[in-house]
Amino acid sequence: MSYEFLVELGTEELPPTALKTLSNAFTQGICNGLDSAKLSYSAVESYATPRRLAVWVKDLAQSTPVEDLKVWGPPAAIAFKDGAPTKAAEAFAKKNGVEVSELATENDGKADKLVVNAKAGGEAAADLLEGIVNASLAALPISKRMRWGASRAEFVRPVHWAIMLLNDDVLPATLLGKATGNVTRGHRFHANTDITIQNAQSYASTLLEQGKVVASFEDRRATIAKQVAEQAKSLGGEAVISDDLLDEVSALVEWPVALGGRFDESFLSVPAEALISSMKEHQKYFHVVDSKGALLPYFITVSNIESTDPAQVIDGNERVIRPRLADAAFFFETDKKSSLEARREKLKSVVFQAKLGTIYDKTQRITGLSQHIADKLSIDASNAVRAAQLCKSDLVSNMVYEFPEMQGIAGYSYALNDGENETVAQAIVEQYMPKFAGDTLPASDEGTIVALADRLDTITGIFGIGQTPTGSKDPFALRRASLGALRLLVEKGYELDLRDLITQAAGQFSDLPKADSVVEDVLAYMLERFKAWYEEANIPSEVFQAVSAKQLSTPLDINNRVYAVNSFYSLPQAAALASANKRVSNILAKNDAEVAGEVDAALLTEAAEIALAKQVQKMQTAVTPLLAERNYEQALTTLAGLREAVDSFFDDVMVMTDDLAVRNNRLALLSKLRELFLHVADISLLAVKA
Repeated sequence: MSYEFLVELGTEELPPTALKTLSNAFTQGICNGLDSAKLSYSAVESYATPRRLAVWVKDLAQSTPVEDLKVWGPPAAIAFKDGAPTKAAEAFAKKNGVEVSELATENDGKADKLVVNAKAGGEAAADLLEGIVNASLAALPISKRMRWGASRAEFVRPVHWAIMLLNDDVLPATLLGKATGNVTRGHRFHANTDITIQNAQSYASTLLEQGKVVASFEDRRATIAKQVAEQAKSLGGEAVISDDLLDEVSALVEWPVALGGRFDESFLSVPAEALISSMKEHQKYFHVVDSKGALLPYFITVSNIESTDPAQVIDGNERVIRPRLADAAFFFETDKKSSLEARREKLKSVVFQAKLGTIYDKTQRITGLSQHIADKLSIDASNAVRAAQLCKSDLVSNMVYEFPEMQGIAGYSYALNDGENETVAQAIVEQYMPKFAGDTLPASDEGTIVALADRLDTITGIFGIGQTPTGSKDPFALRRASLGALRLLVEKGYELDLRDLITQAAGQFSDLPKADSVVEDVLAYMLERFKAWYEEANIPSEVFQAVSAKQLSTPLDINNRVYAVNSFYSLPQAAALASANKRVSNILAKNDAEVAGEVDAALLTEAAEIALAKQVQKMQTAVTPLLAERNYEQALTTLAGLREAVDSFFDDVMVMTDDLAVRNNRLALLSKLRELFLHVADISLLAVKA
């Protein structure tokens, strides 16, 4: 026998951006409580609407399992003296609720001890569920809880009803000050009446049929996506349905009805991103594009009612969006009356960071660093320098003040309006790429240069004043900036020395408290970000460590070596050669005398050492051009051919022989062997798993 358990909490409208999180946490909390109590169940189904959180637990066990327990007590020799119980025996019996005469003696494998054979479990599910549900509610991720009326209960919104059912019966309990029953409420406008829920199985269907409520968040979400797509198609376009907006709209309605509206085509002269932002952020509208992705003068809203006159609802939404878009158009036209060059002067009053000066100062530093990077890449620096000078000017525009997400995008339009060339305008918008992990990179070299200079300036400056990020605090997003800079250097194929770039960035500041250590600190911090990079690529940590041992500072070169070593690591010869290199490293480390630079062929007497010397010489000739071309993978693959000669050497040759000259010559040979691999990485560090 088992139960179908239903719990529902009815509230005033819950925060839409938090509804999905609250629902998942509520469900997970109940599951955790059931698991902790050892109450078995087959599945759970969660429901979430603006006015309710609910969970259906299927096939819930009626009680916790009964388990046999052995409670061990003091040794028998201490518990009884001359056949009489001591205070230790009496205390143990009292603690376990039995008479002394009921105590048994068993051996626990070490000694004879008192033992009580007891049973645990068997608690009724009905007695545990109130506590489990309340514990889940108390643990919900709510930043600020509230109280209402005379109630002392605290929640994110006022609670109006609560349901707890075991099969067809109400489970009496109190949730956040409300006594449980079997009555819920329907849609606030279509069916604002009491609705009786008979059992968990009929919960969703009863709300749908009698209450005009789609209880399942996922079902509602799918319905909205389908309706929005159909509306867009009827308008001759395609709806752009982002997951975050779809989730938020799903959390705003209980009975979704998608409706298409229109706005004046004249607004299309405004950058599309501003119009989209206004529709999405302020009105929760989905925008519509044509087959080429260009914005069309339509929007789709999702109503929470099924109106008998939908045209009136559409008209109301069109009236609301018109002034929003008019504001964006006004800001755009007003901003175009002032050039980015003129706005740059206003940056002198905008503080970037108290110890690092203004945004204007930052653009000066970005300009200098952009010039340096362009020179290193042998690229004409004029466009990159111009973009660097203007890159932050749109931050003091009306458009970006109203729509912060327009930074860079607004700058692009204003640059073209000012007569700047397309390359400069493109670099201004590309300076923020990549914005997040997996985001696209700048298409132009100029945009890449400014993006790189901007990030390096921020990282170096913040480190230079001693405000390094911690595990919980990274206010300037230096981790993201570091990964972005590494991606720019690696994926754009820029052979640039990061130490040189950081040194140049530090030199742009007039005074940094940590000037003496900032270059090495920033370099170490940024290269450490590679760890997460390669973890995501499923590259073993020892591969990165093998390359890190070279203490390189050119990210592109580091990346090439890591992938080469990772490829080598999969070869059948890798483990043996890594172990051999580790052995060679240990031998050389223990040798106090200086190792000869060259191998003396006359001192080679053993067949195995002669063979190894020939192989080392042969490999040196073979890999030198490969290393010059930075073809590390082919170089390591070639060196893998050393395995047989290396194995024979260590099997047949005594390195630390008494003959000092022969010993030093053999050490010189091993040193040559190790150097071959060290040109790429310290593969001895791969031996950790060997």
